[in-house]
Amino acid sequence: MNILISGATSGIGQQLAKDYAAQGHRVYACGRNQEKLAELSASADTIETLQFDVTDRAACRTTLGAIDSLDIVILSAGVCEYIDDAKHFDADLVERVFAANFFGMVNCAEALTPNLNKGAKLVFIDSMSRLLPFTRAQAYGASKAATFYFAQSLGVDLKPHGIQVVTVSPGFVKTPMTDANDFAMPMRITVEQASASFRQQLAKGRSTIYFPRRFGFILRLLNKLPTALQLRIAQRMKD
Repeated sequence: MNILISGATSGIGQQLAKDYAAQGHRVYACGRNQEKLAELSASADTIETLQFDVTDRAACRTTLGAIDSLDIVILSAGVCEYIDDAKHFDADLVERVFAANFFGMVNCAEALTPNLNKGAKLVFIDSMSRLLPFTRAQAYGASKAATFYFAQSLGVDLKPHGIQVVTVSPGFVKTPMTDANDFAMPMRITVEQASASFRQQLAKGRSTIYFPRRFGFILRLLNKLPTALQLRIAQRMKD
């Protein structure tokens, strides 16, 4: 298969690029860091690298617009910044997070979708953080919630074209991004475990993917509670 992965220079995206290449698939690995892209390229003959910034709409169009015959597109690039003082928060922080986590995916999808053929899968990686109003996660969680809604809605309109849109909601995965967190991360898994679960569920045709599954089950259950109760739970987590 031909697989394109954004955010392939770190975390889940990087591990997916390595694992899919090891299986013999042709991988287009996208990212900003040229040094890490070079390392990926040297690790497997089936990896081709593309350097650009997903927040640059023109760069996305130029770099991705001519690529066709893709079987799977995995939009994984993202960042995380927390709001530490809700009374005096910085709107620029929110804008930065949305620029990468939401509009970065929109920019890539805009460039790639016209050339996707029937049977292709368009995958958006969001986060389980969208399921509850977690403390300090206003920017990050909102960007992931927006990504989930956009993907789900896009899937409705792409289905007649034979294109499956898939959403992936990870919990805590050990990556450089989560290594910077200063709070407890229950049920955190390795990127190897995350990649294995992702690939297994995607191969089964799932349109919504969660890992680790047990943590996903718990948060989805909490998400079904009345809003007032969700807020009470979130407040207890904060306290």
